[in-house]
Amino acid sequence: MDTKEKSILDSVIYSYSTSSSQTNEENRILKETVNKLKEELDRFKVAPLMVCEVRNVFGKEAIIRLPNGNQFYVNVSQECGKVRSGDVVLADQKNLTIIKKIPITRKFDIENFVIVEKPKVSWESVGGLDMQVREIQEVVELPLKKPELFEKVGITPPKGILLYGKPGTGKTLLAKAVASSTNSTFIQVVASELVQKFIGEGAKMVKEIFELARRKAPAIIFIDELDALAAKRIEIGTSGEREVNRTFMQLLAEIDGFKPLDNVKVIGATNRKDILDPAVIRPGRLDRLIHIPIPKSEARLEILKIHTGHMNLGKDIDLSSLSSMMEDLSGAEIKAVCTEAGYFAIRENRTKVINNDFLKAIDKVMKEEEAEGQDYMNMFG
Repeated sequence: MDTKEKSILDSVIYSYSTSSSQTNEENRILKETVNKLKEELDRFKVAPLMVCEVRNVFGKEAIIRLPNGNQFYVNVSQECGKVRSGDVVLADQKNLTIIKKIPITRKFDIENFVIVEKPKVSWESVGGLDMQVREIQEVVELPLKKPELFEKVGITPPKGILLYGKPGTGKTLLAKAVASSTNSTFIQVVASELVQKFIGEGAKMVKEIFELARRKAPAIIFIDELDALAAKRIEIGTSGEREVNRTFMQLLAEIDGFKPLDNVKVIGATNRKDILDPAVIRPGRLDRLIHIPIPKSEARLEILKIHTGHMNLGKDIDLSSLSSMMEDLSGAEIKAVCTEAGYFAIRENRTKVINNDFLKAIDKVMKEEEAEGQDYMNMFG
């Protein structure tokens, strides 16, 4: 065989080997694709598992509750591991054998419905409420910081308190301040959000809020606008009102359920103490009622000093005379006056707030307050 023929033969052999390797690679890729599709089809053919709740456990057997409310006595798979009452599990649809436990123990992700925080509000931020601050410290702060004192004396501190008064007087501020002073988790709930559409959901949310508080103890549960949930119950009402009553009764049961010296305290707040159901403010529940009044002259001056403490004030400012002009204004409205005075200075491209800015701000806030009062009288008068 001459050189030319050998070269042609080598070329043919190389071409064949290259084509063969490419074919083998394509076959490998196609086999992998087919295997993946088979696995996916097999996964689609697997029967779905049923989500159930464990009610009671008896060794390797348990009582489960289905979503439709029916209960069954079933076996627990060896691969499932240890299950406890209250766990959410997956069960086979045919024989309802518990296959495995899933890390879902609550129907609601309750932290999406409440505000959970560690407030940084100090007692210095609260002005004009010395008597109320002292009472809250005795009732809430002292039992959380020094529970052994109550055990030695032999008394049980209140489980909760009710702060009542007109809007803007500082009820939420006081609750955050005591949470900050005790380094407690502050769980803020708006009572109207606990009223859910379907029967039993509101009660379930109340239960989970208290479970969350126990897990994050020491904790303070602050229920704002309590009258939306705890208004006086009536015998005749709509189905919606009956659901509100169910949620309210769950709240009463939860307050009764934990020990007084547990590191959980309940603080309710309302503007309408007169319409609250007596059951929630009886001794043993929210049994300490603390009135948060509209600030008087000295209190107004103290609040004004707090809100102007970080402001760049002119030399002509006389806080005493300004506070005397703010009669019948709440703490929130005094803060609004300071904010409006700052806006008046900004509009004139000044970095200092002068006395005239405060005068115009007081006039503006008072006119808005009078307009709101007139609208209220027209509506309910």
